[in-house]
Amino acid sequence: MKPLKIKRYVVEALILLAVLVAGLGILGHFMGGKNLMNTIMATAHDLLLNTVFFLMGITVLAGALGKLLSEFGVVQLLEKLLRPLMKPLYRLPGVSAIGAVMTFLSDNPAIIALSKDRKFASYFKKYQLVSLTNFGTSFGMGLIVILMMMSYGKLSAALVGLFGAICGSIISTRLMQRFTLKSFPEMDSPVIEGASPDGSEDAGLEAGDSAGANGKPGRRESVFMRFLNAILDGGKSGVDLGLQIIPGVLIITTFVLLITFDAGAAGVYNGSAAQGVPILPWLAGKIHWVFEWLFGFKDMRLLAFPMTALGAVGAALGLLPSFSAAGILDGNAIAVCTAIGMCWSGYLSTHTAMLDSLGYRKLIGKAIGAHTIAGFCAGVIAHFVWLLVALL
Repeated sequence: MKPLKIKRYVVEALILLAVLVAGLGILGHFMGGKNLMNTIMATAHDLLLNTVFFLMGITVLAGALGKLLSEFGVVQLLEKLLRPLMKPLYRLPGVSAIGAVMTFLSDNPAIIALSKDRKFASYFKKYQLVSLTNFGTSFGMGLIVILMMMSYGKLSAALVGLFGAICGSIISTRLMQRFTLKSFPEMDSPVIEGASPDGSEDAGLEAGDSAGANGKPGRRESVFMRFLNAILDGGKSGVDLGLQIIPGVLIITTFVLLITFDAGAAGVYNGSAAQGVPILPWLAGKIHWVFEWLFGFKDMRLLAFPMTALGAVGAALGLLPSFSAAGILDGNAIAVCTAIGMCWSGYLSTHTAMLDSLGYRKLIGKAIGAHTIAGFCAGVIAHFVWLLVALL
């Protein structure tokens, strides 16, 4: 008699149904089935109106600013100023500084667009090129994160978080390079054979030049037209980014809120937005002393931010209004969340695609491992630096 074979899709379907029934059953037991459904819809609607559109406003302005800085040479100037720091801190060629600036002004994938440029890649060895995934991700959506945190009136805390994220970027990039060379020593060779990377040239066009049909710089436009095109094109890219974060904010943040917050001030489940069952704080409370010492978190609900930032920092930013309303968003929380949010920047959802596009899928595990360690280090550094700042 042949053994009964169950098709894979049947097993996956049964597992998914079991997880959904168990999860919704637990939440419904405490909240009530009707209240649970109403809370899910009300939370998603509230996030769309009060969080997503606010974030989109920031992304449009940040996109316009980023394009303007690029068009009028500020990005190139920053790259020249930062270039001397690249080799001693990151073990990267000087031109990699432009990658940090571009991802800070936009998002993680900007570094991949640069790395696919043959001239840009000629400055790198193979192990350095793949480490750009970790390097660029550490600055992804940095401007938006900083501006969002500043909107809560804690500029000094946001700057401390920025310092923590920079420290995390160094740790992540260096660890990735170390892991790569240890497993694949043959990658200590130029990306493009015969190239002699020295970081002595600029990558890309000069500010104000437009590429012609033959790939050479074309006619320089007037200052007014360059200004107008820059802010409009940059704002348009900001709209695109704002639309891209909608699924993450609505789906991930709604789920995180459901397992983070309780019935709220009313003390009764009534289907209002941002209600839930505090499962995550309960679990974290079992080892609360670890997070209190490492991050200085007094309220374990704050752990929802780094957990959400693993997949999407835009979704993590959607938690801030709830934290602020609950009165738990102090200076230390802003510093630590800025550091972790900016450093991790949704790396679990981007590292795989980024390394796959570079043709180094075999290094995905090493990149994720290095970045996980770096994110924790960024949060710890931000916490202790904030304690030092608070004493001054």
